[in-house]
Amino acid sequence: MLTNRQASRPHDAPGHRETTPAHPAPRSIGEVVMAYVALTKPRVIELLLISTLPVMFLAAGGLPPLWTAVSVMVFGTLSAGSANALNCYIDRDIDQKMRRTRRRPLARHQVSPRAALVFGIVLGVLSTAGLWLTTNWLAAALSTAAILYYVLVYSLILKRRTAQNIVWGGIAGCMPVLIGWAGITERLDWAPLVLFGVVFFWTPPHTWTLAMRYKEDYAAAKVPMLPVVATERRVILESIAYTWATVLCSLALWPVAGTTLFYPAVAAVLGALCLWEVHALLTRLNAGKTGVDLRPMRFFHWSNAYLALLFLAVAIDPLLS
Repeated sequence: MLTNRQASRPHDAPGHRETTPAHPAPRSIGEVVMAYVALTKPRVIELLLISTLPVMFLAAGGLPPLWTAVSVMVFGTLSAGSANALNCYIDRDIDQKMRRTRRRPLARHQVSPRAALVFGIVLGVLSTAGLWLTTNWLAAALSTAAILYYVLVYSLILKRRTAQNIVWGGIAGCMPVLIGWAGITERLDWAPLVLFGVVFFWTPPHTWTLAMRYKEDYAAAKVPMLPVVATERRVILESIAYTWATVLCSLALWPVAGTTLFYPAVAAVLGALCLWEVHALLTRLNAGKTGVDLRPMRFFHWSNAYLALLFLAVAIDPLLS
């Protein structure tokens, strides 16, 4: 399953000429602000925060302390924004080659690479210091680890070298669960580790179905996402396996965290719907459909809803006990 493709050379590689203008044309303050906000990938941050706040409800056994919850959410946003901005800096060469990413600020030369790098680092420092001062050292350490893992392990090592990139690179996206729990309890426990597992198993099929839709983009950028290097059948079968693991892991929270019956009931219904959608991909493939006709984005969008609703159930359940 590993693919040993040579990684694309970053813009600052020896012998490569930087194509971004040294002095971008002046723009309004609003446009500049929006460009920097776009560097943080707000939609990705939104997905990460969906898994952070509910875990704090579970850890607190009800409503979490307001100040702690606000601190974790604010500085967690800065942490995710830091990782995303640094990822944009690293991927600025391939972002220009992909339809899905060519409108990002660095690809459009709205922000200089150096400014993006400094911006990402500053956000990272602020997030770590903020969590340390307002929450606790464990939440701050986990936040820093998430940034470093996403930037150094996923962006620089895994993404351009192996079809397992999103499997192991997705660990960074699981960290908000641990950060939220640590922010309340100042320790880790089995409950957040189970939810860590849910996000870990959920990430590959969610990302692979998106990559099926933009397969040509990843191929042009020489990023060996699984749909680029494997058959559609293999991608779908692995997506089914990971989705089953996601659902089973989600149900494990019931005995581990001692939830009420509300949570497992919701998790079972959501899991059944998610499994129905991923198996529908195989049904359409067996019927002779390929490419866009497989409708991979249908599962992609449903998987977003699945995760949001599952973690909403995580937040509501402690309020019922």
